[in-house]
Amino acid sequence: MARDLAIDLGTANTLVYARGDGIVLNEPSVIALNSRTQDVLAMGHEAWQMIGRTPSYIVAVRPLRKGAITDFEITQEMIRLLLKRVGVNRFNRPRVVICVPSAITAVEKRAVTEAARRAGAADAQLIEQPMAAAIGAGLPIAEPLGNMVVDIGGGTSEVALISLGGVVALEAVRIGSFDIDASIQTYIRREYGIAIGERTAEEIKVTIGSAWPTEHEYAAEVRGRELMSGLPKTVVLSAEEMREAIDEQVSVMVDAVIACLGQAPPELAQDLIAQGIHLVGGGGMLRGLDLRLETETEIPVHLVDAPLECVVLGAGHCIEHYERLKDMFMA
Repeated sequence: MARDLAIDLGTANTLVYARGDGIVLNEPSVIALNSRTQDVLAMGHEAWQMIGRTPSYIVAVRPLRKGAITDFEITQEMIRLLLKRVGVNRFNRPRVVICVPSAITAVEKRAVTEAARRAGAADAQLIEQPMAAAIGAGLPIAEPLGNMVVDIGGGTSEVALISLGGVVALEAVRIGSFDIDASIQTYIRREYGIAIGERTAEEIKVTIGSAWPTEHEYAAEVRGRELMSGLPKTVVLSAEEMREAIDEQVSVMVDAVIACLGQAPPELAQDLIAQGIHLVGGGGMLRGLDLRLETETEIPVHLVDAPLECVVLGAGHCIEHYERLKDMFMA
C-alpha cells in the first residue's frame, strides 16, 4: 500500500515526510538540465553544487520563485523525481499534502496540485505554510487563544494569527532569504566593485549576517571577481556592513509583523503578550532577527526548535491524522 506523503515545496528547500517514517528527504529545490536536450542531469544537493559552476549548455534552475511555480514542466519533473526517490511508482500512488504560501493565487494552487497529480500522486491537497508551521511547532491552535507564527522562507515571508483552528489575521510579503542574498550581492558590487555568486552571498549571510547587533561579531574575508580588471580579488566585510546591506529587506519583514498585529482583535492581541510570537523557517535563523522583532513589537519572540522542519512536520501530522485534520486543507 502507498504511504501518504507530506511535501514542503519550498523556494529554497524541499522536504518530504512519509506517514509512519517521519522526514525521509531534505534537498535544495534545484534541478540541473541540459538545455540542448532538456534532459535532467541532477536534482537536490548535487544540482545545488552546480549553481554558477556549469558550462553554458547546463543550467541549474530553481523551478519555484517567490513560492510560486515559474516553470510548470520542470516543477512536475522535480516532484516526479522526489516521489521516485521515496519509493513511489505507478503501482503505489500515494495521497499527498503539499505546503504552499498563503499568498498563493487560485491559478498557482491549480498548478501545484496538477503538477503533483501528473507526477504520480493519487490525490493532492494543499495546506497553508503558517498553519502547518503552527501545528509542527506544537501550538494550541484548536483553542480560543491567539497564536502568532512568523514564517520566513526563501521567497516569501508570512505572518499569521491563528485561533480555533483558523487564520484570524494574515500578512504575506513576497520577500525572503533569497532577497537578502541578492541585496548582499548588490552591496558588494556597489561598494567594492566586486561580483560574487549566489552561493557566496548565502555563505556571507550565514557567517556574519545579522538583523540586530549581537555578541561576538566577526569580519569575513570574501573572494570575488573585480568588475574593472576582471581579476579575482579578496575584501574583508564587517557584520555592521552586512546589517546595513540587508536592512531594507529585514524592515519589510518587521513591517509585515506589525501590520498583522494591527489586524488582531484586542482579545487575541493581549494573548500574545503571554504566548509570544513564534519564528519559523530557514530565514528565521538569521542572527538577531528575534531580537529585532522583540524590540520593535515589545512582544516576546521565540525561535522554534526545528525552524527548517517545522512546516513539513505540521503537514506530516495532518497526514497521520488525515480524517480528523482534513479541515485544515485549503479549498
